[in-house]
Amino acid sequence: MNKNNKLFLLLPVMFAFFTMGFVDLVGIATNYIKSDFALNDTMANLMPSMVFFWFLVFSVPTGMLMNKIGRRKTVLLSIVVTLLALLVPLLDYSFATMLVAFSLLGIGNTLMQVSLNPLVSNIVSGDRLASSLTFGQFVKAIASFVAPIIAAWALAKFGDWKTLFLIFAAIAVVAAVWLFFTQIEEKPVEGKQSTFGECFALLGDKTILLLFLGIMAHVGTDVGVNTTAPKLLIERLGMPLSEAGYATSVYFLFRTIGSFSGAFILARFSSKSFFWISILMMLVAVVGLYFSYSATAIYVCIALIGFGNSNVFSIMFSQALQHLPQRSNEISGLMIMGLAGGAVFPLLMGVLSDAMGGQIGAVIVLTALVAYFFMLAPKIGVKRHEPEARIES
Repeated sequence: MNKNNKLFLLLPVMFAFFTMGFVDLVGIATNYIKSDFALNDTMANLMPSMVFFWFLVFSVPTGMLMNKIGRRKTVLLSIVVTLLALLVPLLDYSFATMLVAFSLLGIGNTLMQVSLNPLVSNIVSGDRLASSLTFGQFVKAIASFVAPIIAAWALAKFGDWKTLFLIFAAIAVVAAVWLFFTQIEEKPVEGKQSTFGECFALLGDKTILLLFLGIMAHVGTDVGVNTTAPKLLIERLGMPLSEAGYATSVYFLFRTIGSFSGAFILARFSSKSFFWISILMMLVAVVGLYFSYSATAIYVCIALIGFGNSNVFSIMFSQALQHLPQRSNEISGLMIMGLAGGAVFPLLMGVLSDAMGGQIGAVIVLTALVAYFFMLAPKIGVKRHEPEARIES
């Protein structure tokens, strides 16, 4: 396959990465929904939980489906489900329908997370595969970054922030049609498909368990900051939501910068050193959130968390694969299940914030998540020398 043909095939796949980023609209949308329906933090933070719960349920079944219908068709299905999620609020806007919409968004994103990266491997390989996947994550981050900006613009221009859903729905249609008419030759699937039992049995390995919980903590931090940052600005500075929502864009801007620069940093420093640097940045930031009562200070803290949290997933994921390379299929499925942390910790932040009467409750949960990274750090970069007892499933 020549370079031009690869580019022709890669462009619609990269455009699909943009639709993958739609899932991160849940942060800014949660804040608007809270305001529109006068919800407390517990009920509002149920929204991101409805999105990320489905990673626990559908990660392994998606792999099985992908083996039957192929990777491209699975990605197409994921875009269609995402499109349905975006249309629901346009047809009827209520708390109940938004729960349905966010559930569909979570299911669609699970399908996409599992199938899109393997689809790229059918087009490029070797060193170009790593760079292509990194660029895909960069494209995904663009959607995460622009969502709050589009919502604020739509509110100012049309008086309705939900125009965001219409714009993203139109983009999803283009992505689906483009990929539908792009024929990609898929490599045959090798090896035995993982099952639920095989995936969960790996949690009997202490290192895998700690890394799985680390993935949950990473996504919990990601979604938690995404949801909490605007609330902090509203609570402490009295900002209108249309202005406070830019805090989410600041987070994703620095997360994008961190993801892009991480590839170069990790080429010069060990993953262990970079992991320590990343979590130290996050620690400084969450401690700062206890004392920050100016917009500048809060934005700096949010930016530090965004940069610090940008590469911990890839470091933990690769560490898990290196720990048990012979079980890479099961480990991959298990780590994707760990994205369900986005369902658990934001809900806990909402409950604690309501109990304490302010967003300090959410900051306490963020502190606990960062503290967990410090417990995990000694495991990073440690190579396994002796095989542990084989895990039966």
